[in-house]
Amino acid sequence: MYTTYYNLREEPFRLTSDPRFFHLAEPHAAALATLVEAVMRRKGFVLMTGPIGTGKTTVVHTALQILTERAATGHPISSAFILNPTLSREEFLEMILTEFEIPCTATSKPARLSALQRMLLETQRKGGTSLLLVDEAHLLTPELLEEIRLLSNADTYQEKLLQIVLCGQPELLDILRKPELRALRQRVASSCSLRPLSFPEVRAYTAERLQSAGFRGANSPFPMQVLEEIFRLTEGVPRLINLLCDTCLALGCRARRQVLDLNILEDAAAELGLNEKPVEPVPQQTVVVNGNGVREREVAGDTVIGSALDLLVQAMKRRRALVPEANQIRPEMSVKEQVAVTVNAIHGKDPDGDQVIQSAVNVLIQAMKLRRGYPMEL
Repeated sequence: MYTTYYNLREEPFRLTSDPRFFHLAEPHAAALATLVEAVMRRKGFVLMTGPIGTGKTTVVHTALQILTERAATGHPISSAFILNPTLSREEFLEMILTEFEIPCTATSKPARLSALQRMLLETQRKGGTSLLLVDEAHLLTPELLEEIRLLSNADTYQEKLLQIVLCGQPELLDILRKPELRALRQRVASSCSLRPLSFPEVRAYTAERLQSAGFRGANSPFPMQVLEEIFRLTEGVPRLINLLCDTCLALGCRARRQVLDLNILEDAAAELGLNEKPVEPVPQQTVVVNGNGVREREVAGDTVIGSALDLLVQAMKRRRALVPEANQIRPEMSVKEQVAVTVNAIHGKDPDGDQVIQSAVNVLIQAMKLRRGYPMEL
């Protein structure tokens, strides 16, 4: 293992969605803000899309961590996390009840829906939020998407009882454009998308992951020319960056190279079978200025949102550092169970953290309320 050789506490580029290694690059910050704000304001449907490997699941896990941390301050949250949506209608409903931990011995659909409705109402009565997260949502059949739309009808006169986040690859947008899914498409209140990282973002990404893993050396194992080649080979896709950097460190340890070079990078790329494709330029977003100072207000709002998110993520990382190497966290645990164990272990060890998280979330929500929304195009 290369961690000792590079003076690391743990492997910095593991392919897991540990929020401790979450990096607030611009697309991920925007997506995280959208998810947290939409759930807290009980908007109903939220959509997040992005190409393979751009960090969608990590953003969802981080949002769930933040919302669970906030639950300790008197805002309870009940969540169901569906990782594999290739299910029948009956299996999907059964999975939701299992994830929400709703006891229901009956197997009929009316009985199960009634049990779900009672849980949603009880959670709302306590001032809490019920959240359904569906990962790999592009794999949902039209029948299951219609089932989810019907579940979203649960509401009171004031607000939606069930907050739904659909997270998937860009083809999810094409699916939602189908005429038979028009009713579902009209329910999407917020949307966000992820893109590959730019070169400056790749530099910051690798540096922060090394630091999160305990690196404190003066010189990074990845010099500038190696980072430039990593960016070229991976095209800024975080999952490929993790794979390539991890392989580089392993090969560098064997070769006893504290600072990696292009030969090691070439061997790592060959080992992973990465194609040497030219990097396509990332399309730049155009900004329309209407002359009324709206754009200036949006820029100011972005700054406030970014600051609030940074406070949230740093508070979360600090609190996770208080948890010993969690032997109570087991591989067979669900994401929701791992988050709950972590939050329970932290509770009482960081009394100031609750106030930081509460204040940052409040600032985030107010900034998102004031910021002009962009219409969603499907």
